[in-house]
Amino acid sequence: MKELTKAEEQVMQILWDIKAGFVKDILEGFPEPKPAYTTVSTIVRILQEKGFVGHKAFGKAHQYYPLIEKPTYTRVMMKGIMHRYFGNSLRQMVSFFSHEKGLSASDLEELKRIIDDEIQKKKDY
Repeated sequence: MKELTKAEEQVMQILWDIKAGFVKDILEGFPEPKPAYTTVSTIVRILQEKGFVGHKAFGKAHQYYPLIEKPTYTRVMMKGIMHRYFGNSLRQMVSFFSHEKGLSASDLEELKRIIDDEIQKKKDY
C-alpha cells in the first residue's frame, strides 16, 4: 500500500468521517483557509488512481467513497513507522512516545491498563 501525501491524507480523513461525498462535501470538511475546489478535485482523482477512493456517477457529478478503511491504512502505516524508525521494536517506540510526549502518570496508568487487558485476553484465549 502506498503512503499518502499530507494533502491526500487530509482528504482521506474527511472521506473516512463523512463516508461518502461530492468534492463540495469534502471541501466543507477542511478548516479555513480552505483549498481551492480544483485542488481537492485533483487530489481525489489521484486517490482514485492509487486505489484509495471509488466513485458513483450521478450524471456529470461523482460521489466519492473510501475503498481502504481507516484502520487498515493506520495499521500499515504504523507498521512502517515502527520498522523505519524503531527497528520493529515496540519497546523502543513506546519508550520514545513516553519520553517525547511527556506522558503523565495517569496516561501511563491508562496505557498499563490497556496492556493488562490485552494480556488477560491472550491468557483467556
